[in-house]
Amino acid sequence: MIAATELPYSNDALSPHISAETFEYHYGKHYKAYIDKVNAQIAGTAYAEKSLEEIVKAAEGGLFNNAAQVYNHAFYWNCLSPNGGGEPDAQKHGEVVKAIESSFGSYKDFREAFTQAAITNFGSGWTWLVKGEGGKVAIESTSNAGTPVTAGQTSLLTIDVWEHAYYIDYRNARPKYCEAFWNIVNWDFIAKNLSAG
Repeated sequence: MIAATELPYSNDALSPHISAETFEYHYGKHYKAYIDKVNAQIAGTAYAEKSLEEIVKAAEGGLFNNAAQVYNHAFYWNCLSPNGGGEPDAQKHGEVVKAIESSFGSYKDFREAFTQAAITNFGSGWTWLVKGEGGKVAIESTSNAGTPVTAGQTSLLTIDVWEHAYYIDYRNARPKYCEAFWNIVNWDFIAKNLSAG
């Protein structure tokens, strides 16, 4: 059985960038529904003993869609922090700064490229910062439940661009949500992913 990842902050901790009401729906209803569906689908099967990541890598169709959404959302919750935002600190997040500058030239150029990729990611999906082979970081956009896990990449950061992630707070103004995202990015989590990957 797959357990829900606890939110690492209270429902209202990221306000005004993401409201408590959004978390009530996004975490409390959408995320819970994906978990309930995965657990119903794996009950009594060989998948019941597997980890979430193993299920995502092996599953197809509806089970993949639900399991990957559980994985993506659990990752997304940790990409956000009430103590986050701003630029990564060169002393505290030195490897992140180096990786970003190596691939994009500067934090400013990275932020613009990531924001643009998220805004223009057609339909529902996710935009990611990933580490691929050779340790180089890159921006990837996936549709629907797509995830870097299936491409053998290490996920460093993601933004959820399904409408349910932002519609309560921003209506159809995805660009406003994407800009607000930078006020709550958890650079500590990104640094941890980079060093572990």
